Amino acid sequence: HVQLVESGGGSVQTGESLTLSCVISGNSDSSRCVAWFRQAPGKEREAVASITGGGSTFSAPAVKGRFTISQANAKDTVCLQRNNLLPEDSAMYYCARDRGGIWNTGAGRIRACIRGVDEANFGFWGQWTQVTVS
Repeated sequence: HVQLVESGGGSVQTGESLTLSCVISGNSDSSRCVAWFRQAPGKEREAVASITGGGSTFSAPAVKGRFTISQANAKDTVCLQRNNLLPEDSAMYYCARDRGGIWNTGAGRIRACIRGVDEANFGFWGQWTQVTVS
């Protein structure tokens, strides 16, 4: 049973940094894609960054150059380092892992992970962690 647990949220000032962590348990799929999403009040959930099992990454234009996604601990931990935080980065942040049985090819799974992240492809979600930037 795959579970994801986020941590590291909190309240910070504009320009400060904060790193979020997502610990994944029960996962045996080394080809998985893990992504961070966020949802601000009154807005739709959006993909922020993603990483494949092989380490290829995607970052949304709004955060490129400020946010960095990485993985460690045999890929069981995915971190989102966020620098120069802005008030518009305030949101609930979720990490999610993609579904394993819907891909025809490994290449297709990688493309979906790093080109146009679609939350419909993600079947395992953490609770969320709140980030507030003032």
